[in-house]
Amino acid sequence: MLRVRPASLSLHSPSPSLFLRNPRAPFSVRMSSSAPSQIIEHVVLLKAKPSADPSAVNDMIRNLNGLATLDSVLHISAGPVSRCRSAALAFTHMLHSRYRSKSDLDSYTGDPVHVAVVAGYVKPVVDDVMAVDWVAEDFSGPVAVPPGAALRLTVMKVKDESVKGEVLGIARGMEGKFDAIEQLTAGENFSPERSKGFSIASIAVVKELEALGAVPEVVSEHLDDVVVLDYAVPASVPAAAARL
Repeated sequence: MLRVRPASLSLHSPSPSLFLRNPRAPFSVRMSSSAPSQIIEHVVLLKAKPSADPSAVNDMIRNLNGLATLDSVLHISAGPVSRCRSAALAFTHMLHSRYRSKSDLDSYTGDPVHVAVVAGYVKPVVDDVMAVDWVAEDFSGPVAVPPGAALRLTVMKVKDESVKGEVLGIARGMEGKFDAIEQLTAGENFSPERSKGFSIASIAVVKELEALGAVPEVVSEHLDDVVVLDYAVPASVPAAAARL
């Protein structure tokens, strides 16, 4: 049976230290004149090395957010996580970005600028990486997750492929059951080579980090493992100008 588990009400605020040197870096978005009916969600989870220099970690965040200049990117935001609940994984940072199509995501991944950022700023400071991608169908609402808002990423590993539909149905149904959720997408991961065996992911967007206390977590006897990650877009970061 699938059910939801109440989230912890003692959420920790994100560490501000990584943003002090580049206060304009952690949020970037490119808007179009019309919202897409579906988007591609792309999430990368990163674990910074304990020995990593804070300035190098800050440079990683700044350069990842700078990828908003690439034509294929609709929205991108990178920064430290507020909370990571996992039995075995301990991610410290997250990148969340959105694209109109899988081909646009491929263009982003293969772009020489992206490749250079990963090689020069990401790989030297992290010792673990995980990525999930999914199609957000019937997408509605803003493409950008605005400054001050927060999101909860849930990544699930099912015990049996036959229950994927049931798990997805529960994840997608949470949007209509909990008023705190402003926007929710969920789908099956289509990049298994980078996901450590996790096959379903969802993102729930709320107005502020504290509101995640009212959003329960999905738990099920059908799940082998779950990673739940909370991330806040810094309120002090101004929204980038829209590009039509």
